[in-house]
Amino acid sequence: MAMRAIWTGAVAFGLVNVPVKVYGATTDHDIRLHQVHDADGGRIRYERRCEVCGKKVEYEDIDKAYDDGDRTVVLSDEEIESLPAEKSDEIDVVQFVPSDQIDPLLLDKSYYLEPMSKSPKAYILLRRTLEASDLTAIVRFSLRRRTNLGALRVRDKVLILQQLRWADELREVDFPATQSKAKVSDQELKMASALVDQFSGDFTPEDYVDEYQEELQVLIEEKLEQGDALDTDATFGDAEAAREEAETDRGNVVDLMEALKRSVESKRGGGSKRASAADADADESDDDADEKPEPSRKSASSKSGSKSSGSKSSGTKSSGSKSSAKKKESTSGTAKKSSAAKKSGTAKKSSGSSGSSSSDSSKKTTKKSA
Repeated sequence: MAMRAIWTGAVAFGLVNVPVKVYGATTDHDIRLHQVHDADGGRIRYERRCEVCGKKVEYEDIDKAYDDGDRTVVLSDEEIESLPAEKSDEIDVVQFVPSDQIDPLLLDKSYYLEPMSKSPKAYILLRRTLEASDLTAIVRFSLRRRTNLGALRVRDKVLILQQLRWADELREVDFPATQSKAKVSDQELKMASALVDQFSGDFTPEDYVDEYQEELQVLIEEKLEQGDALDTDATFGDAEAAREEAETDRGNVVDLMEALKRSVESKRGGGSKRASAADADADESDDDADEKPEPSRKSASSKSGSKSSGSKSSGTKSSGSKSSAKKKESTSGTAKKSSAAKKSGTAKKSSGSSGSSSSDSSKKTTKKSA
């Protein structure tokens, strides 16, 4: 697989400028695994959602932020890019040091440097200078919006850039056991040295393999051969459909939370008296809705909602000024009125229906006689 340059710039070596392309020197050989539901093998996906508005956020709409526990400072991409160190396209050599002075704990990611110029003379000059001096160049460079410290050295006639950790990124330790004054005899040291000699040899990285990843690959191939597999389209499904379903579920959750919120508010503010007044008005609106055609039920429902809210507010105001006895009388009076209204509405319906049936029968008799 062809490598792709992740950065282009130049190594600034005094007055010498060496144009280079930077490539990642290492790769991850781990087998990529997805998370799925154990019941049906369905793919589990993670989405970026705002905790304030609940909306899904696209990557280009995401900024970075810092919080100190009480306050949060939001930093846009433009503000971060305006920092002078973030715009540097040079690998600046600042010092040459003995290679053994670089603590291995400081070593981080490694990169290959390829000469970019048509004439690689400056590249070869820097490489041969490092080889002849047996020193390592300490450099500063910017990569992925970060200022980095690095070590520049030679490997197989190729310049290698190794990212170094900053000194304050190494943790200080103080283990009591390391300060122990336990005595070690000369005989014990001699036996340990003999054991070291038995295991001594040249280090060949190719002699060591990741046994876990190899066994995992064998397990996957065996399951595929046995037919123990699921159809990817059936289990993982369409990503867009999954997102739409997630949006629908989110809407249902919001509706449920709103309903629960209203229920809690009604419990706090009223009690059974407000509920009974609202129920009486709702019954009246239901009777009115029965007399109207089907399409007008929504408007009738909204009117009844406004009536019930009005009765709630009037009930709240009267509760502060009237006694409990007057409240009971007004409640019973309201119930009687609503009952009477229901009866009169029912009587009107029955009279209306009987009148229409008698007129229909008289029309039929007139037609027959004619």
